[in-house]
Amino acid sequence: MNDSKLIVVLGDQLSPRQPALRQARPGIDVILLAEVWEEASYVRHNRHKIALLFSAMRHFRDELESAGHRVHYITIDQRVPSFEMAVRVVLDSCDVSELLVCEPGEYRLLDEFRGWQDALNVPVSVLEDDRFLASHADFTAWADGKKQLRMEFFYRKMRARYQLLMEGSGPAGGKWNYDADNRAGWRNQRDIPDRVDAPIDAITREVIDTVNTYFPENPGDLSHFRLAVTREEVGRQFDWFLEHALADFGAYQDALAEESPWVFHGLISMYINCGLLEPLEVCERVEKAWQQGACSLSTAEGFIRQILGWREYIRGIYWLLMPEYKNRNALSANRPLPNYFWTANTEMRCLSRAIEQSLDHGYAHHIQRLMVIGNFALLTGLDVAEVCDWYLGVYVDAYEWVELPNTLGMALYADNAVIASKPYAASGKYIQKQGNHCQQCQYKPTKVTGPDACPFNSLYWRFIDQHLDRFGGNPRMGLVVANWRKRDPEERAVIVQWADQMIDQWT
Repeated sequence: MNDSKLIVVLGDQLSPRQPALRQARPGIDVILLAEVWEEASYVRHNRHKIALLFSAMRHFRDELESAGHRVHYITIDQRVPSFEMAVRVVLDSCDVSELLVCEPGEYRLLDEFRGWQDALNVPVSVLEDDRFLASHADFTAWADGKKQLRMEFFYRKMRARYQLLMEGSGPAGGKWNYDADNRAGWRNQRDIPDRVDAPIDAITREVIDTVNTYFPENPGDLSHFRLAVTREEVGRQFDWFLEHALADFGAYQDALAEESPWVFHGLISMYINCGLLEPLEVCERVEKAWQQGACSLSTAEGFIRQILGWREYIRGIYWLLMPEYKNRNALSANRPLPNYFWTANTEMRCLSRAIEQSLDHGYAHHIQRLMVIGNFALLTGLDVAEVCDWYLGVYVDAYEWVELPNTLGMALYADNAVIASKPYAASGKYIQKQGNHCQQCQYKPTKVTGPDACPFNSLYWRFIDQHLDRFGGNPRMGLVVANWRKRDPEERAVIVQWADQMIDQWT
């Protein structure tokens, strides 16, 4: 009796450590990697994302074949519409006794995979993705009975569990969180090092040509493709970050720099999220860098918190609350997404720069995503589903498990305050403080109304005015609400009217 297994590997599971591949037997089992139309087109993916995944998948195929594995690879030009059809192609040509797949990062796919056994008439095992540092059971146990699911307390448990930046049973330096030390704005204080682009080989060149051919209307300028597509090259990119950028990462991680889209960021989230880099290894190497004096404790803590804390927490929230979570819209935001989200053609300098680099490179750091683009979407009441689809498509590191809670919950405050205890809304003064975009903008962050007033200012106060009843009882919003209520009613009316005019003009 044939006991060969068919192992399905998704584009964000390119790690030999994932549970399905750990069971693969060279020369016996069949491994399927497929570039399918449904996954490449269900949102308007950035071409950098598609090129990264297709090239990384093809390189991973070669890696598996070099290790003696039987690999069935389906390319996008074969026009296979879905994963189920890709599996059928293999089942028609191979006799297998069982199908194995590591659970996907999106609920819609998990729902599809659960129906495969009946649809395909073959035993199917969907294995939990244990590359994450907190299992579903871990997160559910932590969340059980809690009225508020705040990341900070989850993060502390993860630090203690993995003994990262710990001194005995307490945090290194006596504090769990050094976020207050990592908020410097950008005023050209440092020379930003030039990034070393990853080399482009024949496989990647072919992929770039293919993506340009099949996805001509998608965002992303592949003439500037710079991403690593192999485990080895990703390792070299991370080595470069540790040596040249880590020391300044912490202080300037919230900085908005006109001169550089990268500043001192790691640019590794896309690699961790597709399996080319292991999250625990990354955290351990940053901890070691701090121990060796290569960076401050606040920098190391800020970096590790994003991976060990925030990444794991966001993933936990997603699986805990889906599928209902996706339909939340607590503030009833439904204004259509403006066209300039696809062109960057807006006179607001900070917004234009953030959207432009998002479209061109598939990248923006967290403050650009949260406090520029997300802030604007929040203040203007843009449709939650449309904004979430935009984020999911535009960014190279975006998969629904990470994108949806970050966008719907953190940026848009649409999840009934599950993630954020207050909306991350801000006026133009915050953006001025964090960077130098305002110097090249026609709008003044010091003015609230008038043709040269920063739109963020009046939009901010209009947002507060719209939701006075909701925010009045929020202890973190009480002072802002009280200050607004103290203003002269006529002044408030003028500001809200001006903001309404801005919304009509800008959306």
